[in-house]
Formats: sequence, structure tokens, C-alpha cells
Amino acid sequence: MAITKDMTVDEVVQRFPETVQVFSRHGVACVGCSAAQEDSIAQSAAVHGLDPQQLVAELNAVIGARA
Repeated sequence: MAITKDMTVDEVVQRFPETVQVFSRHGVACVGCSAAQEDSIAQSAAVHGLDPQQLVAELNAVIGARA
């Protein structure tokens, strides 16, 4: 299963804990807060000034999946 930009941050972290390092590296430190439960990766990337496609690619690389 590949990670998509429509998945929530919380969903990704729950399924793939190893992704925390990617989120942290990009300053998305709120992996356990209520925003992580509601915000998609695309929304979170926008808030942090990140390219959502690049973020998804890095997340998928960490879990060994292809987007």
C-alpha cells in the first residue's frame, strides 16, 4: 500500500511509524495533535510550505512503496 496525499498525517503515522522521521525533518512536528487527525498530507504540506508530491514521495521511500 502506498501513501497518498489524501491520507491524514495520523493515519500514516499509525500505519507506518517509521514515517515520523520524515514529518519531523520537515517540521511537521504535530504528529500526535488533533490537526494530524483531520489534516491530509496535502493540507499539512501547504501549511508548512512543502511540496505535497515531494513529501509523499519521501514518505513512500521510507516505507518502501511506490506512489
